[in-house]
Amino acid sequence: MFFTCDSANIHHILSKNFSNYPKGSEYRKIFDVLGNGIFNVDDELWELHRKTTMSIMSHAKFQILLERTMWDIIEKGFRPILDAFAKHGKIFDLQDVLQRFTFDSIAKLLLDHDPRSLSIDLPYLPYEKAFGDALEAFLLRHIVPERIWKLQKWLRIGKEKQLIQACEAFDQFIYPCISRKQEELMMHKSTIKDEEFAFLDAYVTMYNQWNDGDLGTLQTFLRDTFFNLMFAGRDTTSAALTWFFTLLAKNPSAEKRIREEIQQQLHVKEDENLKFFTKEESRKLIYLHGALCETLRFFPSLSLEHKVPLDHDILPSGHHVSPNTRIILPFSAMGRMETLWGKDRLEFKPERWISDRGGIRHVPSFKFPAFNAGPRTCLGKEMAFFQMKIVSATIIHNYHIQVVEPENISPTTSIMMKVKNGLMVKVAKKV
Repeated sequence: MFFTCDSANIHHILSKNFSNYPKGSEYRKIFDVLGNGIFNVDDELWELHRKTTMSIMSHAKFQILLERTMWDIIEKGFRPILDAFAKHGKIFDLQDVLQRFTFDSIAKLLLDHDPRSLSIDLPYLPYEKAFGDALEAFLLRHIVPERIWKLQKWLRIGKEKQLIQACEAFDQFIYPCISRKQEELMMHKSTIKDEEFAFLDAYVTMYNQWNDGDLGTLQTFLRDTFFNLMFAGRDTTSAALTWFFTLLAKNPSAEKRIREEIQQQLHVKEDENLKFFTKEESRKLIYLHGALCETLRFFPSLSLEHKVPLDHDILPSGHHVSPNTRIILPFSAMGRMETLWGKDRLEFKPERWISDRGGIRHVPSFKFPAFNAGPRTCLGKEMAFFQMKIVSATIIHNYHIQVVEPENISPTTSIMMKVKNGLMVKVAKKV
């Protein structure tokens, strides 16, 4: 293994010499359950996935659907839960609530189905918890020899058993959703609004264009596609928001500035409830954007990336790597390096993300790879920021969050940077 935090190396691997560092067969083995989804494929199929997803997410009707879906879940699920906990003064796991919010949101967007995991009673749903169980197994596969985890998989023991059960639970959820949407599409195509089936219709078309027998059945391909997108949409955003409120608890002055910015930019009074604002209006929340970036600098949702070169290569640092070298890019370590961020690197300073003109300062992705870098930069970056701004603004303006025992908070041992044992908080209503 070769570990590197050198930004020049990161730029070289993820961008300049991108073609020499594909996902590759080893990556596909570790993440085999992702099938032929966008995170697991290379070359033409990856390009087709990316082109299809980009065309959907950039469509004006998708932006309308995104705004409507996010606010609908905020008003019908998220706020009633916070109100209930505030009324009874109960301690609860904010990380769990945020995961439920992002899961319901992405399921509604992709499949037009609300699982309602974000209900007052916080029901246990195996398919919603399946994502977290899968992450633990993926990390172990990075660490132990392949023959060991494959033996555990064959014996159905340990983390591999957990992964098998997680996939079974997810499949029991997603296949019926896909079937229902396909039936509705066939029976009522002439009367259905375009945005309701943007994802499903586009990927069916993609399958028909590409399929030469390697993608399996249409149902399997759609399962892989939506599993990848839901995997990205649930844990990354909820993890970032969890750490955001953890850091705000330690930096009350930053929270105060965010609250003032919300009131000023969204024209809402201190004693008024914050309600609907658009994605375009969310761009006015510059300091909040900087605080979210600062959170992702310390705690990037994806804590590491690994690559294996196709051919021998010499990195900008002068190191030689070969097809036998597994290169580990520890994104979480990069955010704490003095050579990249200066002597104040350990301080929470949203101001470092604001330019002299008051706009958002551009920071190269190979220095700040929270959304990856190069051609594989996260397609959902803008959507994620909008989600995070809606949730954080709603909480900061309408509620007060008190973190319980902040000194005991630590990250999980996982490829996804979550809070170990959850983020226990108390909430109180402000307005």
